[in-house]
Amino acid sequence: MSNIRQNRDRWIRRFFYCVALASITTLFLIAVFLFMEGLPIFSKVSLKGFIFGKYWYPTSEPPDFGIFPLIMGSVGVTIVSAIMAVPLGVMTAVYLAEIASPGLREVVKPVVELLAALPSVVIGFFGMVVVAPFLQEVFDVATGLNLFNASLMLAFMSVPTICSLSEDAVYSVPISLKEASLALGATQWETIIRVILPASISGISTAVILGMSRAIGETMVVLMVAGGAAMVPLSIFDPVRPMPASIAAEMAEAPFRGSHYHALFATGIVLFTFTFLFNLFADYISHKYRQVGEATL
Repeated sequence: MSNIRQNRDRWIRRFFYCVALASITTLFLIAVFLFMEGLPIFSKVSLKGFIFGKYWYPTSEPPDFGIFPLIMGSVGVTIVSAIMAVPLGVMTAVYLAEIASPGLREVVKPVVELLAALPSVVIGFFGMVVVAPFLQEVFDVATGLNLFNASLMLAFMSVPTICSLSEDAVYSVPISLKEASLALGATQWETIIRVILPASISGISTAVILGMSRAIGETMVVLMVAGGAAMVPLSIFDPVRPMPASIAAEMAEAPFRGSHYHALFATGIVLFTFTFLFNLFADYISHKYRQVGEATL
């Protein structure tokens, strides 16, 4: 029996090793393809001109391949959505984990997680049909399809991710820490602020950064409600065109292996780099605060 069990364990380890290797290989091949198709554009435009160029007119004569307005559009919608989504997601997580009754928690948490399953096209359609006319009427702006609308929809998409992961992190704090704080005379709010949040900061930080990674890489929502203007935003009510929206809108029209085609793939390289750095930063923050928490315990 022991030999059978050892053989079974060995085959299970090999199976999971093959699955992990397949995932890594797929990611590597995608990255290689992205760089192969995107790097040729730099034979026609410098890296500095591509990153910091202020004009994106790939079909003009001569074409302009400056993606700085696209980068600022992506950064703008991500920052504004983070300002809305992070406090709402974290506070909801703390409420569900520490304040809400068990019955209410069992009802609300699945509902919040179901929101994460909403198709992005549905959220974009809601922002385009309902939110855009509302913003246009209330704030008296030229168009409701703008940076604020896109940020609002991205925040709506990010909150379930941030809330769910943060709630798990807060709920996993050892109960002995809470009881020790309460035994020393701290109130529930003091325990939450001074004990529970510091102890769960690793998971919360990871949740926030992963939620924002989803926001910066989202395509359909920003394509539908951001306005589609390749310009540097001067106001939250200006229309913008983030990088994913530009790639999705123009790839079908770009001549195969032409300059426009390569420029869009180079834009994908920049977006891939941003997302990759976000995830590296999340991993660093997670390990840093986990070590600090373990040392404190």
